[in-house]
Amino acid sequence: MPGLTIEQGINQVMGGRHIVILGAGASIAATRRNAELNGKVLPSMLNFIDVLGLQDIVADTPPELRHQNFETLYGNIYAHDPESALLGRIQERIQNYFGSMRLPNTPTIYDYLILSLRAKDHIATFNWDPFLYQAWCRNREFTKNLPYMSFLHGTVALGYSKEDKRSGPVGYQARRDGGVFEPVPLLYPIQQKNYNDGEFIIEAWDSLKAMLHKDSGSVRATIFGYGAPVSDVEAVDLLSEAWGTADERAMEQFEVIDIVAEDELRERWDRFIHTHHYDITDSYFGSSLALNPRRTCESYFSHYRAFTPDEAFRRNNPIPQNFTSLGELWAWHQPLLDAERREGENED
Repeated sequence: MPGLTIEQGINQVMGGRHIVILGAGASIAATRRNAELNGKVLPSMLNFIDVLGLQDIVADTPPELRHQNFETLYGNIYAHDPESALLGRIQERIQNYFGSMRLPNTPTIYDYLILSLRAKDHIATFNWDPFLYQAWCRNREFTKNLPYMSFLHGTVALGYSKEDKRSGPVGYQARRDGGVFEPVPLLYPIQQKNYNDGEFIIEAWDSLKAMLHKDSGSVRATIFGYGAPVSDVEAVDLLSEAWGTADERAMEQFEVIDIVAEDELRERWDRFIHTHHYDITDSYFGSSLALNPRRTCESYFSHYRAFTPDEAFRRNNPIPQNFTSLGELWAWHQPLLDAERREGENED
């Protein structure tokens, strides 16, 4: 880290933040391990039309605009007529389908993830589905010391009140006399994704960029199931701009959870990685989040302390994968929360 001594760098790591960015692969991994409560499946862009039953909308689309890839179809309609009623019908259909999805009652990867971090940390997601928010809500019954969240492409779970400048559960009222949380836009034309369009999206990106910045104390970043598609170059550029150059992040650790081959992932995320400061795993349970829940930054810090002769590497504390109830999951985390309270971490 240019301009910092080793001791200064260690101090920054010790009090650092962990930033996690989720893509579709995270929700796919979660639902593959624990199926959605009603048996609903998460569509890809190639089977999106069939899964959501959009054939009637495709039939009403001019033939020259049709495409089997949903993202391309939407972009074609938008480019032809940004005010097309078809766009509104698509948005409503997506809101209804994803909005009715529910986590199963058993612990999911999203429950593990939410509890693996603390209020100082941050999760940002590109996913529309409500799973992250649902996991956050139900685990607040156990602890309020949970990470902040940003929804970079919007979400079916939360709406926004322009009048109140606040977000909340979609359809709810921000206050007794009005201010309804209206559904937020979920779709952006592939030709011109604009992350400065809409207060909800602007706030989400501003929060993430602030947390990624080197001055925020972010020392670990994990990319889980986000493929940085060519259709989302603007998003990756925004992430890179916030993170800074690899030379500026010489002490931070970059992690990727993905089933893609390591050499491809290393090349894909090259501008974020300083030399050997990266980890790649094909499973959530091989990640720092599962190996040292709620202590990911402390674990990384211990590797720096181990440079001195009288220090040893901190042992991992991997979380078991076989919990069958949230109560079991919470009981395992209880000693960690007890230690946090002894250290004076505020849950309010």
